[in-house]
Amino acid sequence: MTRTDGPMSPRPYWNHNVHYHRLVLDAVPDGCARALDIGCGDGLLVAELAGRVDEVTGVDRSAAMMRLARARGAGLRNAAFVEADVMAAEGIRPGAYDFVTAVAVVHHIGFAAAARRMAGLLAPGGRLVIIGLARNRTPLDWCISGAGVPAARLLARRRGGKSGPQGMPVEDSDMTWGEVRRAARDCLPGSRFRRHLLWRYSVVWDKPLI
Repeated sequence: MTRTDGPMSPRPYWNHNVHYHRLVLDAVPDGCARALDIGCGDGLLVAELAGRVDEVTGVDRSAAMMRLARARGAGLRNAAFVEADVMAAEGIRPGAYDFVTAVAVVHHIGFAAAARRMAGLLAPGGRLVIIGLARNRTPLDWCISGAGVPAARLLARRRGGKSGPQGMPVEDSDMTWGEVRRAARDCLPGSRFRRHLLWRYSVVWDKPLI
């Protein structure tokens, strides 16, 4: 397969998850041949990744989301979609991907189980990028979350409001920010955890070559 040519088109909508797509795209390693987007939803990030990698696969267990994703990706020569639970999917090959990402997904699965599965899907030297959400527990957590409110309102006004595909599964996280940080350290040694303003965190991990 070949990469999709031409510049990436403007995003059709904006929300707190889409806001961090740029972080994911900037983390794609040079020479990336195969990428996997776990919990791809309506396929927006898959379409963006298609301009950066040779082959990209989106996987989602929601039939409604998969219909939207396949419609969005109908003109992409280097994108494929799999309707399946990534934790049990047979068509998702262990060790086959140079780049794996999951945006607002791991709290639906459980961090430790998701991290083990995604690490197994990566080829040696591949990169994992997780964008997730957590719950507040400490006074500092609440202060940081409060600081995101004016920024989110300003961004929403600039981008025409917060929106997204109807029917997207939504669930709150039962892990605190501190618990996620510790789980990332334990499950993905050497990973880089960062908390972001719009109620999301990122974890970036490079799989050792051996």
